[in-house]
Amino acid sequence: MSGHGDPIPMKSRKGGPLAGVAEVPGDKSISHRALILGALSVGRTEITGLLEGQDVLDTAKAMRAFGATVTRHGPGEWSVEGVGVGGFAEPADVIDCGNSGTGVRLIMGCMASSPISATFTGDASLRKRPMGRVTDPLALFGARAYGRAGGRLPMTIVGAAEPVPVSYTTPMASAQVKSAVLLAGLNAPGQTVVIEKVPTRDHTERMLKGFGAEITVEATPEGNRITLQGQPELTAQRVAVPRDPSSAAFPVCAALLVPGSDILVPGVSQNPTRNGLFLTLRDMGADIEFLNPREEGGEPVADLRVRYSELTGIDVAPERASSQIDEYPVLSVVAACARGTTVMRGVHELRVKESDRIDAMARGLEACGVRVEEDDDTLIVHGMGPGGVPGGATCATHIDHRIAMSFLILGLAAQAPIAVDDGSPIATSFPVFEELMAGLGAVIERG
Repeated sequence: MSGHGDPIPMKSRKGGPLAGVAEVPGDKSISHRALILGALSVGRTEITGLLEGQDVLDTAKAMRAFGATVTRHGPGEWSVEGVGVGGFAEPADVIDCGNSGTGVRLIMGCMASSPISATFTGDASLRKRPMGRVTDPLALFGARAYGRAGGRLPMTIVGAAEPVPVSYTTPMASAQVKSAVLLAGLNAPGQTVVIEKVPTRDHTERMLKGFGAEITVEATPEGNRITLQGQPELTAQRVAVPRDPSSAAFPVCAALLVPGSDILVPGVSQNPTRNGLFLTLRDMGADIEFLNPREEGGEPVADLRVRYSELTGIDVAPERASSQIDEYPVLSVVAACARGTTVMRGVHELRVKESDRIDAMARGLEACGVRVEEDDDTLIVHGMGPGGVPGGATCATHIDHRIAMSFLILGLAAQAPIAVDDGSPIATSFPVFEELMAGLGAVIERG
């Protein structure tokens, strides 16, 4: 069973201006999907720019367990010899997905419509996260799930011997749920339909189309209606993974908060279902330029030029939540350094991420001297203006990579250093975080 290694305490403090080029890693969401769809295809899929964080490495290991040949050829360069839709073999051992909710939920989906069984587990954080949101719709295909009380890992999925197509309306805005249903629909006859009331990241739909699936997306009064024709033969592809906007958020926000900073973050995905943070920051007065817009690997990308800015708190539209759901922790840090109040509504989904991110950020910000209000679906941060956050606290990360990085960014702009109790989870999504930030001039230390 997956565990969690020794904690790595870390601390950040004020230094000089940040400058240089921040080459953030490949997009985590797209990296997961490239490995999974490569495994479900016929032929050899070649991937460049793959994120080599632990979450993605765990997905690569899982695809090997289901029978695909997954090979690393060099930094970010991987290949997958697929087994085709319906070709998964039954794994010989437990599938350990570490810290990755995306990995486990998508993998459950792509094996749920095959006549095999698999047992899934993860680290202490992942074992607390709800899986019923995925196993409920997978049951409609004929799959069965046996897990801990409350639909928690460890969990065994018994795939459907005779899957049926499904029409499903997602009850929450979740790309993971949508994607799990679509991946299960690949091995079901006929058409599988997913209706999502609020658009979520569309990497699965884009990539399925790129691999040769027959899939359509139609805007209807009920929301996006996504229709997938089952039992296609997916064809291996070359996938160039763009740089991750969720990782780019950290150097971007750091540059906005540290006086005199001026950095370039090249090749960042600008998928409209993922770029909400950058639009919100500009609404707050951020000096962000989108340079050299182009398309890479079927995804829109741009180079971001970011300069220090004095920001103002705003009411963040709840409709923007799905396009920046992973960025609210670092946005709350920016809000703490802005003038005035920032209100973030429609963020209940943060309660069931790697940690309860609303609670984690609220308690940490309070420890740093920032006034915060919250309810089940709202986070309100009363900004203290540039340089106004006292800092000086040690913040709990709750085995959550984004909580750890967010408070380390705040420490770069606070009056006194800010420590986190454990920075080890950062490796799950941003293994070069320390090196990259140091290269820009940030002072982040271990111990």
